[in-house]
Amino acid sequence: MKAVSKITKKEINKVKGVLFDLDDTFTVHGKIIPEAFSALWNLHEMGLVLVPITGRPAGWCDHIARMWPVDGVVGENGALCYYYCNRRGRLMRHYAFEPETAKEKRALLETIKREVLKRVPRAKIAADQHFRLFDLAIDFAEDVPALTHEEVQQICSVFHKHLANYKVSSIHVNGWFGDYNKLSMTRYFLKAIIGLEWKEVQNAFIFIGDSPNDEPMFEAFPISVGVANIKRFLPMMKTHPAYITKAEGGLGFAEMAHMILH
Repeated sequence: MKAVSKITKKEINKVKGVLFDLDDTFTVHGKIIPEAFSALWNLHEMGLVLVPITGRPAGWCDHIARMWPVDGVVGENGALCYYYCNRRGRLMRHYAFEPETAKEKRALLETIKREVLKRVPRAKIAADQHFRLFDLAIDFAEDVPALTHEEVQQICSVFHKHLANYKVSSIHVNGWFGDYNKLSMTRYFLKAIIGLEWKEVQNAFIFIGDSPNDEPMFEAFPISVGVANIKRFLPMMKTHPAYITKAEGGLGFAEMAHMILH
């Protein structure tokens, strides 16, 4: 990985949009800091396409799409996207598959939940689980004392045993049944809603993230950026971002935004 300052002026001048993770990429210790949110507004006023790409639940995405200066949001690790359509004056939603279908998988996720809590007693169900449509989120570092690497791997092994897809973020292990991820829904959103071809997107968008569940995005975008706190996850990851910021979390996001703005 190169320092983010090594991104060339030629690359920056091509940028038409910024895709970014939320937890520990846009936030610091669970809070949205002024530097990051001001940077987001400045990028919005510059006319860039802005899309959070997160593992957070559908309920959060509803709020973000309505209230933030963004063009839409991809949530639940690619299960859905929400965007506010000004032409129609209402919030629009797209799902990887119908929520009714997800109910059929809920019993399997309940089985996984019971097994995880039995095998890893210090783990908890994520506090935002009530707002999720498609996945199961196991908290290992948000509202519980941070679990060890070995405990996180035990959680992953339960999802693997039941043939569920799973991804590790900076705070949760998210598991689901369905053929989707952050990248697949991002590609759908940018083509179907924004109207951009994939090659155009790859050459003109930056992705910023911080953890293993961002790997599909790091692999897809030549200008991929990890905020500094990604360093603790690098041994777990096969694909690393091309660049890394000096600062962590939301300050790293603001650092990257400053390069684009100036």
